[in-house]
Amino acid sequence: MINHEIDYKIYGEEMQCVEIELDPKESVIAEPGSFMMMKDGIQMETLFGDGTEKGLMGKLFSAGKRMLTGENLFMTVFTNTSSDKRQVTFAAPYAGKILPFDLSKLGGKVICQKDSFLCAAKGVTVGIEFQKKLGTGLFGGEGFIMQKLEGDGMTFVHSGGHVIEKDLQPGEILKIDTGCIVGFTHTVDYDIQFVGGIKNTIFGGEGLFFAQLRGPGKVWIQTLPISRLASRILQYGTTKNKEQGSILGGLGNLLDGDGF
Repeated sequence: MINHEIDYKIYGEEMQCVEIELDPKESVIAEPGSFMMMKDGIQMETLFGDGTEKGLMGKLFSAGKRMLTGENLFMTVFTNTSSDKRQVTFAAPYAGKILPFDLSKLGGKVICQKDSFLCAAKGVTVGIEFQKKLGTGLFGGEGFIMQKLEGDGMTFVHSGGHVIEKDLQPGEILKIDTGCIVGFTHTVDYDIQFVGGIKNTIFGGEGLFFAQLRGPGKVWIQTLPISRLASRILQYGTTKNKEQGSILGGLGNLLDGDGF
């Protein structure tokens, strides 16, 4: 399928949104729940799968792959049915950055975290990427089942916190927390490494495994994975302040900004 060529603008700093400008008959696909606003003249349609497969079995297979990555079984397509340019805007679900990927300049394929896809030009395929190595499969955690975005059009993914882009040279290795990976080009080799060491394992607090990425290729890294943010919020929401009930309790709360 030929990918639709779309123009875009990204607004905001920490809570970003992307405005897609559609020519007449152009379409963009998006995750359900990412829609923010649109101009009159744009038609919205919900599709089973990502809209690229034809026939019942193809659609079922596409939807099944999306279910494995934790995504919705359906995708939403926004088509400009008017005779003039129209805009539709999508927002990131949490604080971070929206990254525009031109797949035609990235070898036609990018592998990304399973919950990072936001929207793309119609014709881009949103599939599933299993990491085939045994160690990756058993211990990869967040990095085991990933999404693959294929095609030659624009696609947009979102991240948590700030994003750092690394351009790995052939044979260059980068070791990284699995949750901090936003995505990488298909030329990058991905594996899981054991942290090692009794003290590191028991007291390190960084998990038992990290990802090893070997170049060549591009890698995008996020500073605040949503899983890390959620666990910290849960920790503070379910654990009483350790100074509570002591003489320092009130002072500690004041210093934390919680009041008495």
